[in-house]
Amino acid sequence: MKINHSKYRNTGILFELLIRKVTSDTLSGNDSPAVKLLKKYFVNSELGKEYKLYETLFKNKNLTESKANIVLTTVLEASSKLNKKSLKREKYNLIKEIKEHYNLNDLFKVKLENYKPYASFCILMESHNSDKPNPQPSQLVDIKLNLLEQLSQPKVQEGKDELLSEYQGYDRDLKILTYKILLEKFNSKYSSLNKDQKRILKEYIESIDSTSQLKDFYNREINTIRRKLTENIKSIKEPAIKIKLNEVVKVLTELDKKQTIKNDNFVNLLQYHSLLDETTKLLSNGK
Repeated sequence: MKINHSKYRNTGILFELLIRKVTSDTLSGNDSPAVKLLKKYFVNSELGKEYKLYETLFKNKNLTESKANIVLTTVLEASSKLNKKSLKREKYNLIKEIKEHYNLNDLFKVKLENYKPYASFCILMESHNSDKPNPQPSQLVDIKLNLLEQLSQPKVQEGKDELLSEYQGYDRDLKILTYKILLEKFNSKYSSLNKDQKRILKEYIESIDSTSQLKDFYNREINTIRRKLTENIKSIKEPAIKIKLNEVVKVLTELDKKQTIKNDNFVNLLQYHSLLDETTKLLSNGK
């Protein structure tokens, strides 16, 4: 029988999803319940210790086969020393509190880049620490081989980001505090964005791994901006401004099925909303 993976029991995924919510809540201008949940459940806790195992494992890249095997074996052995009862209770309480603030279905729809390796490691840990006999050894062999392959991949831009390397060396309390400070600076930097621009950034962060969802969102926004801008043009009296705005309207086209959504598309959306905002202010001044 195949061993099933549960997102609800995956500490790595729970942590990553809460980090995403901190960012999106902050962009919305709201206090983020996710910050309190991170501090409560991932600092000086069994959940925090287990998440540290995910970090320890996946920060390793470009290892030899023997070193990768040693790292994986060592991390699995460390997981067996965690308090199972406390870990189970903390996960249950965390999910319970998440439900009080967020829609679980929406939260777990977010696609994560590390989903597959996190899922594999979670299954491997649960099997390693289970008292029951393993019903599917072939599945675990495949999972272990995939993880070892993951650890053998070259590091991306190794040694180029000293700030990120320093951040990864912080302990859990300092990491969360640092992250909160960065978000506050981000909020301060982008405080001049209007509500539509903040909404776009929020959507981009929450759906960054879902290409189809991002494209649908982009196309809806383009249609809305084009419609509103066209309405504003009718009321503008200055001929030169009308000509320029009509040229802009011509480039406001949807992405077709063959086109891929890119970062530049979302930068353009921010600029288009800024232009729309300016034309609305222009009309309010009677020009």
